[in-house]
Amino acid sequence: MRTCLVVDHSHVIRKVARRIFETMQFETSEAENGQEALELCNTAMPDAILLDGHMPKMGNVEFLSTLRSLPN
Repeated sequence: MRTCLVVDHSHVIRKVARRIFETMQFETSEAENGQEALELCNTAMPDAILLDGHMPKMGNVEFLSTLRSLPN
């Protein structure tokens, strides 16, 4: 099954995005910020990531740079 990680500080947005991706047969996980998302990516790299435009604790550019440096 395809996997998707939804990263957003808003619980409501994560819930709506999860429902959309699940209707498209994605196994979906959620993270509230970039740090949580990186931890999940280190455990199992998702096939797709929906990323919030403004994340607390770690900005988008920092998250993407760090994500690209991971071996997966």
